[in-house]
Amino acid sequence: MDEVQSARIGEHFGELEDPRGDNKWHRLLDIVVIAICAAICGADGWTDVELFGRAKHDWLKGFLELPHGIPSHDTFGRVFALVDAEEFEACFRAWIQAVEKLTDGQIVAIDGKTLRRSHDRAVGKEALHMLSAWASENGVVIGQMQVNAETNEITAIPQLLDMLELNGCIVTIDAIGCQTDIVAQIVDQQADYVLTVKKNQGRLHQAIQDLFDNAEELKWIACDHHETIDKGHGRIEIRQCWCTSDREYLDYIASISDWQDLQSIAMIQSERYIGADRSVKRRYFISSLESNAQLVPHAVRTHWEIENKVHWVLDFTFREDACRVRKDNAPQNLAALRRIALNLLRGEQTAKCSIRAKRLKAGWDNDYLSKVLMG
Repeated sequence: MDEVQSARIGEHFGELEDPRGDNKWHRLLDIVVIAICAAICGADGWTDVELFGRAKHDWLKGFLELPHGIPSHDTFGRVFALVDAEEFEACFRAWIQAVEKLTDGQIVAIDGKTLRRSHDRAVGKEALHMLSAWASENGVVIGQMQVNAETNEITAIPQLLDMLELNGCIVTIDAIGCQTDIVAQIVDQQADYVLTVKKNQGRLHQAIQDLFDNAEELKWIACDHHETIDKGHGRIEIRQCWCTSDREYLDYIASISDWQDLQSIAMIQSERYIGADRSVKRRYFISSLESNAQLVPHAVRTHWEIENKVHWVLDFTFREDACRVRKDNAPQNLAALRRIALNLLRGEQTAKCSIRAKRLKAGWDNDYLSKVLMG
C-alpha cells in the first residue's frame, strides 16, 4: 500500500477516538488498518487477524509504525469492543463518500440482515440486526446502522437515509419501508422512490390491487405495459409490468394517506412454468417516477442485488452468520470491517474471479493486496 492510500485511511480513521486509557502499546490506526487488511484476506475473527498481522509483519511495517509489533487477538477484540460503533460507522461513510460518487438515476437499495450468531443468551443479548444501503451502479455498501433490539427497521430507515447523500438517486425499500414519513424524507432529500406495497398498508394495497386486477378497468386508463420472457433450467418465466400515472387514480391513492410526490403505481406479474406446473405471483408498487413499465421492473430486480451481492456474499464468503463475536460494540464494528473489505474487493476489477478467490489472492500476493487497497 503506497503513501497515498495510507494517508487516505489516516484521513478518515485517524480521528477515531481511542477509548483506551493512557497505558497503550499499539496505535489505534495501526489496529484498524491491520484489521481492514486481514478482513480483505480472509480473516473472520480476531485470532485470524492476529495471525495475518504476524505473517505480514514486514509488509505492514512498510507503512505502519507498529512500535511494539503486532497486537494480540485479545487486544484486537478488546479495542473493537470499546470503539464507539457509530463513530466507526461515520468514518466508514466518510471514506466511501470520498472515493465513490453516486450518479443521477442510480438505484440505492435499503435492506436489513440479522447476524444470527451474534446473540448472547447468557446476558439476554439479541442477535444484531444491521440495515445497509447498497449503491447498485458503484457496487458498494454506502452506509449501515444497527437496528435497535427494542424497535424495528421502520425507525432505523429514516436515520440511515439521513446519513446518505441521495440527490438524484432512486431509493428502493421492501414493504416495511412503505411509510408516509419515509416517502416524505426521500423526497426532501431530492431523491425518487420505488416502494413495495403489501398488506401492512392494507387500504393502499387493496386500492392498487383492485385497479390492476380488473382487466376491464385497465382498458379505460392510460397504462404503460412491458413484457419479458426468460427460458432456462427447465422453466419459462413471463414477467409483465403495468404502470400508470393516470391522475384520477393517483389522486384517489394519494387521498388514502399523504404519499408525497406520488407519480405512478405499478403491478408486476411473474408467471412461471415448470413442466406442467404453473404459478402466478403479483406484486404492487408506488413510485415518484413517471409511468415507466421498463424502469420499475429494473428497479425491483436491482433492489435484490443487495441480497445476492451483499447479504449472500457476507454469509457464504465472509461467514458472517457463523461469527460468534459478541462482546459490546465488537459485532457491529466487525460488520463494518467486512463491508469495507467487500467494497474494496468489488472495486478491484483486474482479477476476473469470485470474491472468495480475490480474498485468497490478496492473502497470497502483497502486490495484489496493495491494488485492492487502492480501490
